[in-house]
Formats: sequence, C-alpha cells, structure tokens
Amino acid sequence: MDELNQELNAATWRKSTRSGPNGGNCVEVAVLSGGRRGVRDSKNPTGPALVFTPSEWNAFIDGAKAGEFD
Repeated sequence: MDELNQELNAATWRKSTRSGPNGGNCVEVAVLSGGRRGVRDSKNPTGPALVFTPSEWNAFIDGAKAGEFD
C-alpha cells in the first residue's frame, strides 16, 4: 500500500454538515499532510477518494462561498 493510501486510511474523516442523518448524498472530508484535503462518499468509505491540493481546495471553498455551485 502506498503512502497516500495509508494516510487516507488513517485519516480522521468528518461528514458534511449538509448531510442528513439518514444517509443519502453525503460526503466526508479529511485534512491530510501538506494541507491537502481528501473527499470521499460516506456511503462507500473504503472506495476511492479525491485528493485536493491546498490551492485547489481554497478555490473550491471560495467558489462555494460565492454561490458558484448553487
């Protein structure tokens, strides 16, 4: 298992505050080394995860705050 997979498996994941209590369309986010962020589907925690650099994550957060994804 490579280093990134080990880090993803050991990460502390938190569910989006927009996720409902009964499952559904939920994502989880984890803070990784180097300021990266991991994102995964909470219904499939052993499945694939997306990993974003700090600049990619900041661009996403800025876009969300600006309503770009509404």
